[in-house]
Amino acid sequence: MKILLVEDDPSLQEILEEALTDERYEVDVASDGIEGQMMMQSGIYDMILLDVMLPGIDGFTLLGKLRKQHSDVPVICITARDAVKDRIHGLDLGADDYLIKPFSVSELLARIRVQSRRKTGNDQGQIVVGDLTIRPDAADAFVDGKSLQLTTKEYDLLEFLARNQGRILTRDQILERVWGMDSDAMSSVIDVYVHYLRKKLADHKSHLTIDTKRGMGFVLRM
Repeated sequence: MKILLVEDDPSLQEILEEALTDERYEVDVASDGIEGQMMMQSGIYDMILLDVMLPGIDGFTLLGKLRKQHSDVPVICITARDAVKDRIHGLDLGADDYLIKPFSVSELLARIRVQSRRKTGNDQGQIVVGDLTIRPDAADAFVDGKSLQLTTKEYDLLEFLARNQGRILTRDQILERVWGMDSDAMSSVIDVYVHYLRKKLADHKSHLTIDTKRGMGFVLRM
């Protein structure tokens, strides 16, 4: 799972990034609201940890803009603003959870797991789309209980498509999410890996399809 951490406190930023990485989450960090807005617009994140009191653009404004774009990515607000009216305002704007500083890292990790289960609709943290079951904890995918035997990049691509089932993902979004922002991978590599996934899904007689939307991107459909 790829998480965006928007936090301007360098010490807390370092602590949270290390803790999230230790839990095998992929983490990108933004240090102010302007940088956070640019990264949020990429649409490549599975969850956002959002400080409210940010330089540039405050967290509430970022959250409001995100929800106006009809994004349903889970957002956990992390802030020292503990007034009831602030918590209500954040939740009304579309925050999925609201955590008051100071907090324990273990509590934050527990809340991340809760939001992940809600997002996938599965209490075990699995992603289920039709006859496909993805187990992020094992980095494995199954069709009707049989492993697809995916490579690392095949798995990353299929998980990203499954988390966004029915939504068209652009080539830029896929390159950033699967190969990373600093990668030199070319757009054509996506076609190669989509071909691999289509073959493995077909070999396992899956009813799922990965459709190409010319000039737009790719979408996983049931």
